[in-house]
Amino acid sequence: MIQYAVRRILLAIPVVFGIMLVTFVLARAIPGDPCKAILGEKATVAVCEKFTRDHGLDKPVLVQLTIYVGNILKGNFGESIRFSRPVMLIMVERLPMTIELALAGLLIALVIGIPAGIVSATRHNTPIDVATMIGANVGVSMPVFWLGLMLAYVFALLLKDTPFWLPPSGRLTAGLSATPFYEVYGWTVEEGTARFNVVEFFSNFFIFNSIITGNWEVMRDAIKHLILPAVALSTIPLAIIARMTRSSLLDVLGTDYVRTAKAKGASRRQVVVKHGLRNALLPVVTIVGLQLGALLGGAVLTETIFGLAGVGRMLFEAITARDYPIIQGFTVVISISYVAVNLIVDLSYAFLDPRIRLD
Repeated sequence: MIQYAVRRILLAIPVVFGIMLVTFVLARAIPGDPCKAILGEKATVAVCEKFTRDHGLDKPVLVQLTIYVGNILKGNFGESIRFSRPVMLIMVERLPMTIELALAGLLIALVIGIPAGIVSATRHNTPIDVATMIGANVGVSMPVFWLGLMLAYVFALLLKDTPFWLPPSGRLTAGLSATPFYEVYGWTVEEGTARFNVVEFFSNFFIFNSIITGNWEVMRDAIKHLILPAVALSTIPLAIIARMTRSSLLDVLGTDYVRTAKAKGASRRQVVVKHGLRNALLPVVTIVGLQLGALLGGAVLTETIFGLAGVGRMLFEAITARDYPIIQGFTVVISISYVAVNLIVDLSYAFLDPRIRLD
C-alpha cells in the first residue's frame, strides 16, 4: 500500500503542473486589463503603465510563467494585485471557512443520505422507496441559490423570536470574536513566518479553535451560523449519495453470496450490514470523494447568499478583477486537495474490500 501511495503521489506531480500551466494560460486569456478592472476610472495610461511594471505584467509570458512556477516551488504564491497582500495570508483567512462549510455539508449528506439509501434499497418498490427517491430527485433539482434564500427567509424571518430562529449570514454574531488559541495559551509566534501561517490557519477554524480554548459560547454561535449554509450546500450531495447507495446496495443484495447468507439463517440486519453494505460502499466512497473535492473548491452561490468569506467568493472576485496571483495560488491548492482526497479514497478501497490489493 505504501508503494501504491508513493506511486500515486509521483503521478500527481505532472497533473498539478498541468493544472498550473492551464490556469496560467486561461487567467491571461480572460478579456480585459487588470489595471482597468481594479482601478476603474483612475486607470489612466500613465497609471496603467506603472501598474503593469510594478506587478511584472510587462515581462514576456514565458518569463512570467518561469517566475510563477519558481515561486510556487518555493511555497511562495506571490502577492495579490488587488489587495497588495501575500496570497498565502489570504488563503490562511479564507480556506478554513470553506473547509468547515464543506465538511459540515458533507457530514449532513452522509448522515442522512446513506441511511436513506439503505432504507430505500431494503424497502424496494414500496411507498417508502418511492418517497425517498422522489425526495432525492427534488434535492438534485433545487437550485442552491433558491434553497439558500428560502432557508434564510423561513428560519431568519418567519421563525424570528422563536427557539428555531437561525442566523442568515456571517460566521459569528456581531460583537462576538474567537480569540486565537495561541494567544489564549500565551504562545509567541512571529508574524510572517511559516509557523505563524500554520497556527493562524488552524485558529481560523472557529469551531476547532473554540473547543481548544474552551470558549463554548463561540462554538455554539459558530455552529448556529453554519447550519443553514451547510444544509443548503448538502442537498445535492445528499441526493446523489442516497441514490448511489440504493443502486449499489440493490446490486449487492441480488448476488449469490447474499442469497446463501439468507439461506443459512442470517438475520436481515446481518445480511444488509455485514454482507451487503460493506461491499456496496465502494462506489459510494468514490462519489463522496468527488463531492468533497468539489466542495473544497468553494461554493460560490452558498457563500455569497450567506455572506461567508470563503474560497468561492474570493476566486470569483479575483477572476472579475483579473487578480492573477490569487487565481493561480488558490487553483493550485484546490487541485492538490482534489488529488489528496482521491488518493485517500483509493487507499480506502483496500480497507473496505480485502480482495483489492493495491500493491
